[in-house]
This record gives sequence, structure tokens and C-alpha cells, in this order.
Amino acid sequence: MIEVKRLVKIFAVALFSLILLVGCQSEKTSEKADKTKETEEKSSEPLKFSISMRTLAFTHVENSPNINEDEYVKVLEKLTNTDLDIRLMPHNEYSTKMDLMFASGDIPDVVQTSAGYGEGSGQTLQQAVEAGVFLPLDDLIEKHGPNLKKYIPKAAWEKQRYKDGKIYSIPEFLSNPSRRATYIRKDLLDKAGLEVPKTVEDTLNVLRKFKEMGVAQPFGGRADFKYADTFFGAYDVFPYSSMWELDKDGKPVPKFFDSKNMEAALKTYKTMYDEGLLHKEFLTIDSKQYKNEAITGNIGMWSMNANELLQWEQQLKENVPEAEIAVVPSPVGPDGKGGYYLYGDVTRAYAINKETENPERIIKFFDWMLSEEAAKYFTFGIEGRDYSMENGKMNYKTPQSVDEVNIERYRTAFLWMVQDTTYIKGLLEMTPEGQELIEVYDTILAKEGRDGINFDPPLTALDTLPDLQLGSDTPPKLLMGHMAKMITGAEPISDWPKVVEEWKERGGNKILEEAADRYKKKEFTESRRK
Repeated sequence: MIEVKRLVKIFAVALFSLILLVGCQSEKTSEKADKTKETEEKSSEPLKFSISMRTLAFTHVENSPNINEDEYVKVLEKLTNTDLDIRLMPHNEYSTKMDLMFASGDIPDVVQTSAGYGEGSGQTLQQAVEAGVFLPLDDLIEKHGPNLKKYIPKAAWEKQRYKDGKIYSIPEFLSNPSRRATYIRKDLLDKAGLEVPKTVEDTLNVLRKFKEMGVAQPFGGRADFKYADTFFGAYDVFPYSSMWELDKDGKPVPKFFDSKNMEAALKTYKTMYDEGLLHKEFLTIDSKQYKNEAITGNIGMWSMNANELLQWEQQLKENVPEAEIAVVPSPVGPDGKGGYYLYGDVTRAYAINKETENPERIIKFFDWMLSEEAAKYFTFGIEGRDYSMENGKMNYKTPQSVDEVNIERYRTAFLWMVQDTTYIKGLLEMTPEGQELIEVYDTILAKEGRDGINFDPPLTALDTLPDLQLGSDTPPKLLMGHMAKMITGAEPISDWPKVVEEWKERGGNKILEEAADRYKKKEFTESRRK
């Protein structure tokens, strides 16, 4: 009897344990189901994230009272199930604003950067990467970025790989490094009865004829030579961060050390200044005034990114209906070459704050940018507003007014964050003019442009020498001051070798030492075109 009671007790304990086990498992299953449901609900909710973006001096962006309420942003949010908080950074204050942002510690979920980790994104970007502000993206891209992996070139990814070997940002890439072009008013050239100029001297003669014809600014000048550096290209002396070459001893030096060719380039600008072929105040003309002068018909020849041609021409025609703009080969110098500095493989990039809650969904957001749906949206806009469909055929409403052109530019070049920025193929293929522009890339731009040895991340010796810092497309302050004086006649151009020596004495020698060391260690990027 005692044995029976013992067995009953054992059975009862076992039964209780089984019930408890089943209960626990059931509870765990329920918890798991709840968490799954919670995750699914969260993923179905719009992803809220903040992102800092440079205005790029785009009229529609800078004039917007609240870019987050813009109808194209709203459609983008709907297509991507997101809720964006775009924080604009003024184009002309970008580097300073980046530094202030990092200093304040108020860093958005996504930070738009310039091409690499160096110049252009503010000096503190590298420090932020070093401090672990951003998330390494290699694994996230591998898991959640099939389009990013498929369409972004390897060279562009390598540009985003930091010294520790990890990728910290998603690049907007550029398949054709020759992006800037020489524009000319073809209607004026035809009226003058002249051929497309080939050499520097040919070009000066065309500009002189334009002046005789009453063109206010035969050549478009702009502050810091930005988009007005045509003749530095002809003589291969761009004073920029990517423009280093080897001297006779095999050591890297900036191209502006070539005094003979730099003096020739400066003499060309001085000739233009003295003869009134460019605006007397060209050293203070900003990007807005530059464009305004061009589209109101005051400039005969200038430089701009080739992909802007059709939009600028359309805006120009509103003021000068008979005007035509053509991209022509840039004037060549003594070596028979010319063009503008070649861009790198990346134009902008997007780094993700490590504190953000849903980095995988942000990766998916950028992955969508390279989808067919994204290409259709950014290229053609909103159905019913920008285009209509009839019998399966798209009827795109080509922008007519200045505002419409600005909106198209904003949609295709600002809001489309990750793409090949060479040109908007879908739009160009629609018209004969667009097809001609595609041909320009293949026949003119692919054959010109200057490149050099590039140190990226930049040489650290430059960090404490702001007046000597080489910009991506602007000269150092020290050089710019002397250039201005030489062109306006306040200093003799023959003193350029003294300017080079001054650059060395004020800290440049340290920069040269570091460059030599980095070159020896193969820590540089070689020219893409020799």
C-alpha cells in the first residue's frame, strides 16, 4: 500500500512537471509570437529617420519653405514607407556646417558626405569615423543591399573603405569621370562665322569677336575659379587636392609647382581681364550670379557639368529664344590636351549613425534607389503631374518654365540619392537633343580631362595649415590671393616661383615630406588617365 502511494506521488509530481513544462513552452511560444508580431508591426510602420543633405545650390531646394513637406518627398516616403526628416546644409557653408554638426553632437541618423573621408566633408568627418560615430556597413550591405552590390562599381566601394578596411558609407557613383564641359553659345559662334576654337589662342580670338558683338561677358568668370578654370586645364596646372605629379627626382609635388605652365595660364586670364573678356569682378561672382548671367544671355562661353546643358539651355531660351548652347572640346595647351579635373568614382555618400535603431531598413531604403521603380519615379516624376500613360505609352511633360526645370533638376539630382550621376539616361534618350548629349559624353568628354596622384584621406599636415589646403576644385587661399593680384596686375606673374617657395616655407615642406612618405608606402590613388 505504501508502494502504491509512493508511485501515485511520483506520478503526480511528474504530471505537474509536465504541465509546468508545457506551460512554460507555451508561454515562450506566445512571447516569441508577440515579439514577431511586434517586429512585423514595426516594419510595417513608416521608418522615421533624419538625414543631413547639402542643398547643392539648387533653387528649388534653397527656396523651399520646408523641404520635408515637398510633394516629391511625400511621394518618396510613400514609395519607401519612410518618414524623412531632411536637414539641409547650405551649399556654400557645407564644410563649416559639417564641422559644427559633429562638434554639437547632434548627428542625424544618416549623414550625407562628399566623395571620400577627406576634403569637402569638413575636417571632423575623419575624426567622427575614428571615434566610432558611424556603423560599419559591410555585413548590412551583404544581407540587405542586393541592388547596391549589383550596380555600384567596385572602385566606388573601395573609395568608401576606411583605413581600418571597413565600409562606412553608401556611394552615389559616377561612371564617367569627365563631368565638366566647355559650353559655348553656338548661335553666337555661327553669327560670328567662326569655327569651334581648338587652342587657347583660338579661344581668345573667339572671345574677342564675342566682345565686338556686344556680349557682356565673353567668358564666364566665377569666384575661386570654380567652373572657370578652363585654362588651368589647358596648361595642366590645376592647384587641387587630386592634382599631384612626380618631379624629376620621382617625388610627388603639386602640379602648381610647374611655374612655366602656371605663368602661361595666369597670363591667359590676365589677357582676358585686361581686354574685358571676362567680368571685372569675376573673383566675387558666386554660383547663383554665375548661372543667372549665363541664362539671361550675358555670357558667351563658360563651363558647367555636361548633364546640366539641356536645362540651362531651356532656361536661357526663355530670355533669348534664338539661343543655342553646345558642348565643345575644351581648349588645348602645349601638350595638345585640355579639359577639367576628373572626378573620382564617388560624388556623394551616405554614412549611418551607429545609434540609429533600424540600420537594416535604411540600407533597404538606399537599395531601393537602384530599383526600376526608383528609376521611373526620379526620372519621370509623379503620374498625372509630370507624365501620363496612354495605351501603355508614357507621355512625359517636358518642363517648360524655369520653375519646372528647377523641379526636374531637384528631383533627378538632389532627391535621387544613390545612382550613377553621369546623366539621367531615361530623359536624354527621349529626345534627339538628349541623344546628342549622350554622344557628347562618348565623343568629347571621354577623351579629355586632367588627372593626377591623389591622397585620400588627405595629407594630415594640411590640417593645421588652412591657408595651404588644396581644395577639390579650388586653389589654396595663399595661392588664390597671389593669383588675384597677378591677374589684376598688382603682382608680376613672373613671381610665381616665389609663390611656390612661400607655400613651402609656410608649412608646405612638411606636406611634401608626408606626401613622399605616403607615396613610398603606396598610400595614394593613381591617375585614371595618363
